[in-house]
Amino acid sequence: MALANHLDELQRKHGDIERQIDEAMTHPSVDDLEIVMLKRRKLAIKDEMEKLRHTTH
Repeated sequence: MALANHLDELQRKHGDIERQIDEAMTHPSVDDLEIVMLKRRKLAIKDEMEKLRHTTH
Protein backbone atom coordinates (compact mmCIF):
# COMPACT_ATOMS: atom_id res chain seq x y z
CA MET A 1 0.00 0.00 0.00
CA ALA A 2 2.88 2.38 0.71
CA LEU A 3 4.05 1.99 -2.88
CA ALA A 4 0.65 3.00 -4.20
CA ASN A 5 0.65 6.05 -1.95
CA HIS A 6 4.13 6.98 -3.13
CA LEU A 7 3.04 6.67 -6.76
CA ASP A 8 -0.02 8.83 -6.06
CA GLU A 9 2.19 11.49 -4.48
CA LEU A 10 4.58 11.42 -7.43
CA GLN A 11 1.66 11.76 -9.86
CA ARG A 12 0.39 14.75 -7.89
CA LYS A 13 3.83 16.38 -7.97
CA HIS A 14 4.11 15.65 -11.70
CA GLY A 15 0.78 17.39 -12.31
CA ASP A 16 1.75 20.33 -10.13
CA ILE A 17 4.95 20.84 -12.09
CA GLU A 18 3.04 20.54 -15.38
CA ARG A 19 0.76 23.37 -14.24
CA GLN A 20 3.78 25.46 -13.17
CA ILE A 21 5.34 24.96 -16.60
CA ASP A 22 2.11 25.92 -18.36
CA GLU A 23 1.80 29.03 -16.22
CA ALA A 24 5.44 29.99 -16.72
CA MET A 25 5.11 29.61 -20.49
CA THR A 26 2.30 32.17 -20.55
CA HIS A 27 4.44 34.82 -18.82
CA PRO A 28 7.12 36.29 -21.07
CA SER A 29 9.04 37.57 -18.06
CA VAL A 30 9.82 34.05 -16.79
CA ASP A 31 13.44 33.02 -17.23
CA ASP A 32 13.97 30.18 -19.72
CA LEU A 33 16.31 28.52 -17.23
CA GLU A 34 13.46 28.25 -14.73
CA ILE A 35 11.32 26.48 -17.32
CA VAL A 36 14.18 24.10 -18.16
CA MET A 37 14.65 23.29 -14.47
CA LEU A 38 10.92 22.61 -14.05
CA LYS A 39 10.96 20.31 -17.07
CA ARG A 40 13.94 18.40 -15.68
CA ARG A 41 12.18 17.95 -12.31
CA LYS A 42 9.07 16.75 -14.12
CA LEU A 43 11.10 14.25 -16.14
CA ALA A 44 12.90 12.98 -13.04
CA ILE A 45 9.55 12.38 -11.33
CA LYS A 46 8.23 10.60 -14.42
CA ASP A 47 11.33 8.39 -14.51
CA GLU A 48 10.90 7.54 -10.83
CA MET A 49 7.24 6.65 -11.38
CA GLU A 50 8.15 4.35 -14.27
CA LYS A 51 10.87 2.67 -12.24
CA LEU A 52 8.43 2.03 -9.39
CA ARG A 53 5.81 0.66 -11.77
CA HIS A 54 8.29 -1.76 -13.29
CA THR A 55 9.48 -3.03 -9.93
CA THR A 56 5.91 -3.92 -8.95
CA HIS A 57 5.31 -6.10 -12.00
